[in-house]
Amino acid sequence: MGNNAKRVVKIFDTTLRDGEQSPGCSMNIQEKLEVARRLEKLGVDIMEAGFPASSPGDLESVKTIAGIIRNCTVAGLCRSLEKDIDAAREALAGAADPRIHIFLATSPIHMEYKLKMTPEKVLEQAVAAVTYARKFCSNVEFSAEDAFRSDADFVCRVFGAVIAAGATTLNFPDTVGYALPDEFGARIRYIKEHTPGIEKAVLSVHCHNDLGLAVANSLAAIENGAEQAECTINGIGERAGNASLEEIVMGLRVRKDYLNADTRIDATQIYAASRLVTQVTGVKVQPNKAIVGENAFAHEAGIHQHGVMANRETYEIMTPESIGIPKNRMVLGKHSGRHAFEDRLNDLGYTVNAETLESVFAEFKVLADKKKVVSDRDIEALVMGVSAAVPETYKLDHWAINTGSALGATAIIKLLHTCGEAHKQVAVGDGPVDAIFTAINEIVGKRPELELYEIGAITGGSTSQGETMVKIAWEGRHWNGRGVSTDVLESSIKAYLSAINAMEWDLAAGAVKSPLREPLQEGGV
Repeated sequence: MGNNAKRVVKIFDTTLRDGEQSPGCSMNIQEKLEVARRLEKLGVDIMEAGFPASSPGDLESVKTIAGIIRNCTVAGLCRSLEKDIDAAREALAGAADPRIHIFLATSPIHMEYKLKMTPEKVLEQAVAAVTYARKFCSNVEFSAEDAFRSDADFVCRVFGAVIAAGATTLNFPDTVGYALPDEFGARIRYIKEHTPGIEKAVLSVHCHNDLGLAVANSLAAIENGAEQAECTINGIGERAGNASLEEIVMGLRVRKDYLNADTRIDATQIYAASRLVTQVTGVKVQPNKAIVGENAFAHEAGIHQHGVMANRETYEIMTPESIGIPKNRMVLGKHSGRHAFEDRLNDLGYTVNAETLESVFAEFKVLADKKKVVSDRDIEALVMGVSAAVPETYKLDHWAINTGSALGATAIIKLLHTCGEAHKQVAVGDGPVDAIFTAINEIVGKRPELELYEIGAITGGSTSQGETMVKIAWEGRHWNGRGVSTDVLESSIKAYLSAINAMEWDLAAGAVKSPLREPLQEGGV
């Protein structure tokens, strides 16, 4: 790049909206709050908290997040409809710095087959939506959905018109992940050079990863003048996902010599944010994932190990510490006090209220009696098990399993209902886990489909806690659950009960998503 002045690129995180829309990544409101607080600590400039018009539950979660987050902009997504904008206005009323984010497709294929609108009608509706939103909010973003496959001059015309109507940010998405870096960068440069009034607005990009090029396209856009990048933690999102926040941030930081751009992100919070999103969604990153994958800083080849021992820069272009990977110090045990435990939570980036601290500390003491030492990963798992849990409709009282190669499996489960009733059930199954889940289903009176069951060890060694992830489906809705215990069967029970309680809580609250009836894109950009 010829420009020697380092620019600061805004990071627009849409983990809570676009990321949550990806299959299996739904979060309950407590989990969303945990992620929102972590994003604020990470230092994102804007977090998109949800799509308020999509359901009463989404509106409520956006409202809750907007009322708590104070150090960054909180955005709500809308279609170009007054009722969507009204829902966003309501949801964002308590935000310190609200943003209404409006989208409307501009590509020929979307206008003809999805919107069934002429280009002139699309232009008219875009201007009307931005004009209406500006009555309530001074910070309005407009996204031209499927912009890359749109006529460039038409996008410039639409952008110019919405700038005149009051849009302060313009988003140019590669909605279907079709672009290649050179042509995407060139298109951004063209938009910058041919949009009337572009100097009055921030130009943003939102790239999808269908060809594995979302981050490359985002960096190419920044090189050619984009001032905001839209992305998600771990790159989660629709289909193949979105541009990965951690890869964009570290790409800019490591290669600022070439790109002359950086962000305000506190990179030492990246690993913790990645772990949190993995825990609440149950979607793990692949071992060789850039920046946050398990193998990202692992060196097995002898020549590599020798080089790293001599000088880390031989094979590492960044350090594990630069993204906040902990050294996993095993310093806490059953004799550790509350203050030491609270200090360790703070070191790991967790801030909890007094009630949550008491609950987590009690769980820590139980675990410490079972293990000689408790690791950072153990503590992390305990915090998430308490702080992001929904209210327990059913609570585990006790369990017993009888199983063997010639016996089959029998489970005895006793649950306590929130109303005070005790329910005990005996069930047989093809194995202990099947028997457990069958018994719980009999008590609950529902038989949700088990979509995922996965067990992993949190740390090494035979005393490691087992972490179980489950996903269940019932009447078109999906819920995640996780459980942690030194006994893998108990962790399985806890995980399944966690998902069942999330389901019961949602159904009791009536938080079932209402379908969007207009023939417009439901997911957004």
